[in-house]
Amino acid sequence: MTIEQHIEELRAELNNTLDAVERREIEAELQLAEADLAVMLAEQDDVIEAEPPF
Repeated sequence: MTIEQHIEELRAELNNTLDAVERREIEAELQLAEADLAVMLAEQDDVIEAEPPF
């Protein structure tokens, strides 16, 4: 599964859940996945280097 697919599944889960606790968990996981995708895209475009500076 690609990160994009994972994000889409999380968004679908978020839209279908009514439980507040589960909703917060899905929102947190979605934010992490979106951040991972942003880093991957920035690395791909040579905007950032994710390697440690040492």
